[in-house]
Amino acid sequence: MEAEIRYLYHSAFTVKTDCHFFIFDYYRDDPYEGGLADGVIDPREIRDLDTVVFASHSHQDHFSRKIFDLKNEVVKIRYVLSSQIRTREAKENALRIQPGQTLDLGDLTVRALKSTDAGAAFLVKADGFCIYHAGDLNWWDWESEPEADRKKMARDYREQIDLLRGEKVDIAFVPVDPRLENSCLLGLNYFMEAVGASLAVPMHSFGNLAFYEGLKADPHISSYRDKMWFYDRRGNSTVFKKT
Repeated sequence: MEAEIRYLYHSAFTVKTDCHFFIFDYYRDDPYEGGLADGVIDPREIRDLDTVVFASHSHQDHFSRKIFDLKNEVVKIRYVLSSQIRTREAKENALRIQPGQTLDLGDLTVRALKSTDAGAAFLVKADGFCIYHAGDLNWWDWESEPEADRKKMARDYREQIDLLRGEKVDIAFVPVDPRLENSCLLGLNYFMEAVGASLAVPMHSFGNLAFYEGLKADPHISSYRDKMWFYDRRGNSTVFKKT
């Protein structure tokens, strides 16, 4: 089995399997970056694909109402959104999921975890794949925060990730935010230790992909470096093969 993964921007990705086309946290659809038309979904290319669009929460770097424009051109499309998203379009056009809830849609299941910021993280099972997209569920360890808040953040994050122990995750999209500096890998490290994934994909970079390039030599990822996918521009894609 194969799944094609494409990086759009920030925390936005697509995953194409044999039977589905998944879109996660797509919000930036401007077509030009350095003169290249990358990181944009062309509805004409997915018109006949069984498309499922996910949005983890309403922050402007994870959600845009423009995703609902796709339904005008894509024949079969569904939306699965965090219940934290309260726009009119979401209420009228989307299935909404709360943290702790699991939706069985027949051809796929979606489980939601509680974010340590806003909304939910998704665990999607379909076509023989288990895909985790964290949204903003992360170990947000800010040096400027009071020590008590940082300890609570650590507890809250570990508590949610521990709920996934025993899951066989194939592809995991996990925040590795350059702004966290020395703490940027806390969330990914704990996820890989507690749950693990066959392929780990860092995200939430705000386009700072040079930072990810520097992580390749970081000793903190040495135990799972060969399981990571590092992309270097919008529109990069890779094929994950499950044996």
